[in-house]
Amino acid sequence: MNLFSGLEKFGLKTDGEMDLFADEEKKKGAGGEVSKEAEVPTEDSFLLAKAVRCAVCDKVFKRKMVKNGRVKREEPDRDLRPRFQYIDTLKYNVTSCPFCGYTALNNYFEHLPAGQVKLVKEKICENYKAEPQKEESETAPYDYDTAVAMHKLSLFNAIAKKGKTSEKAYSCLKLSWLYRGKAEELKGTDPETLKKKKEAKEQEEAFYQQAYEGFMKAMSTEMFPMCGMDQCT
Repeated sequence: MNLFSGLEKFGLKTDGEMDLFADEEKKKGAGGEVSKEAEVPTEDSFLLAKAVRCAVCDKVFKRKMVKNGRVKREEPDRDLRPRFQYIDTLKYNVTSCPFCGYTALNNYFEHLPAGQVKLVKEKICENYKAEPQKEESETAPYDYDTAVAMHKLSLFNAIAKKGKTSEKAYSCLKLSWLYRGKAEELKGTDPETLKKKKEAKEQEEAFYQQAYEGFMKAMSTEMFPMCGMDQCT
């Protein structure tokens, strides 16, 4: 059937059938078809550097943040661990001052009462040894080991400043998820890789148990919402 019969009066050739929804051929460059590998964006393309002022030492530094408008959400895990295409955004949920060591989840970093500032200075800053700054791009992505270390420092800060139980439980949950991501990234079957994967799984379970116990306690002692979550979440 000719779906466009009647357009001949406009001088258009409409004889024969036409596929309305035929996919366009992939554009080819001078060197031939674009490879699939070239189309996969790198992790740093989803990151930006934002200037932040430390609530403890008052110095300004830059932290890595995810461009929320660029990331594509995928189906989350059964326990609501978020997943995004090409990037694990959980690695960038923490802000850490490279000068004094004050570290916290992004939502908690800038809002610190005077009493907690004093505790952080006494229990963190006085003993903190800053690592040598690497010469790298401001948007160089974190590996899982770096992200885990920063989240552990965030949890240690939360304990030092006597933060809420829900904040500490949330840090434990994110650490559990990071270890899960690390285990998923280990693809080899050699003994060393299998050993690292087993250790990551053990750490995941340990922090998951701490998160569960912490949230159970928080639900009986704190009011909702907590950590940005309502009672159902």
